[in-house]
Amino acid sequence: MRFFPLALLMLSLWMAGGAHATDRPIVAAASDLQYALETVAEQFRADTGHSVRLNFGSSGNFRRQIAQGAPFQLYLSADESYVDALYREGHLEDQGTLYATGRIVIMTRKGDPADPDDGSLEQLRERLAAGEIRRFAIANPEHAPYGVAARQALESAGIWDEIKPFLVYGENVSQAVRYALSSDTQGGIVAYSLALAPAIDARARYALIPEANHAPLHQRMALVAGADETARAFYHYLQDEPARDILRRYGFLTPDDGDAGPDRAAVPPEARPGTPLESVL
Repeated sequence: MRFFPLALLMLSLWMAGGAHATDRPIVAAASDLQYALETVAEQFRADTGHSVRLNFGSSGNFRRQIAQGAPFQLYLSADESYVDALYREGHLEDQGTLYATGRIVIMTRKGDPADPDDGSLEQLRERLAAGEIRRFAIANPEHAPYGVAARQALESAGIWDEIKPFLVYGENVSQAVRYALSSDTQGGIVAYSLALAPAIDARARYALIPEANHAPLHQRMALVAGADETARAFYHYLQDEPARDILRRYGFLTPDDGDAGPDRAAVPPEARPGTPLESVL
């Protein structure tokens, strides 16, 4: 297990002194981290007295922005290949580290006549055949890793070509959740971590899609070249057990865990802190 004691974090921040004591480095984070990372950042501030600014969006868009010189200091991607590419191009300090593996779910809003059933997408196939699907939401596979995983799951189920005319694409997976829960949409495939957020859980029904139906969502983070001491401290903080425990609460598998399985337990919604749905969507 990666371990970076809090005392060392505090010492590194104190030694930085000067402007770094008040700077708030900007973190570019995949939108599936919205609730989990906000919770980690709050705990980091409570433990160290320092803060970071969190920007959530699609990993692919952030990858392009960092290559163009956007002022991010830490990059948390939902697809480790984007981190590898930025490192090869000289934008990152190193190849970073794996911080989580994500999952996807099929989601419908409460009140929709269909149930997500067992995540096999068989009911979705039946609804397509019956003409009941008019809109179905996923993140844009062009730049959102969770959109790629959704497409792979639909391809695995043999219904990608049939459902393509009815797809609505979120700019990122958070926006895909908003579309999936709208009254004129018959569900979507989105991040498990967002489905577990209390404000979303209250409005949705969902089922885990088998991991075998899509490529693993290995999520990697790395410091951008020139990152300050607060960004470095937050990077190390994310690798310690308190932060990893928060990630687990939101359905992520962390590097310390064994294989993720479809029955791996998650903390019930009432035990998961979260911000109002409207602040995300």
